[in-house]
Amino acid sequence: MTALQPGTTNAEWVREVFHRVFDERDFSHAQDFWSDDSVDHFLATGETVRGATALTQWFKGLFAAVPDWRLVIENVVDDGTGQVVVQWKGGGSFTGSPFQGIEATGRRVEILGCDVIRLAPDGRVASNTVYYDGAGFARQIGMLPMLGTRADRLVTRGFNAITRLRRRIGR
Repeated sequence: MTALQPGTTNAEWVREVFHRVFDERDFSHAQDFWSDDSVDHFLATGETVRGATALTQWFKGLFAAVPDWRLVIENVVDDGTGQVVVQWKGGGSFTGSPFQGIEATGRRVEILGCDVIRLAPDGRVASNTVYYDGAGFARQIGMLPMLGTRADRLVTRGFNAITRLRRRIGR
């Protein structure tokens, strides 16, 4: 399937796009999935990616960094107006190339996420806002301490001390 076919629901189409990207890693039809002016917002990192070509490169970077990345769709909701929400669980080992400037740690990550997708009238993705547990990712790769650990308490204590100091000096 390379375009939204008559009789195909938006939810079915989005599942097909996820299958092509995450299971098959097939970007040969990226222009059929995303419009040239599509906008994808990755809120955990503050990134905005525009267009099918740039998004293809983003995904190739993810797969180069986490070669065994797998994504499982847990739920899809189609509101009937061209907006589809996908809840997912993803994971893999960060053993490949650096990702977003972060060197691979070799550690395994498991994160939950949700995509809020708005489809254009032609069925291609016009926009997508991606919510995922960025702090959980950072903790699992060792960038942040795990919750409840001594290191976590020390980081929190240090942050609070700096906050109080800034408040006192008026910054």
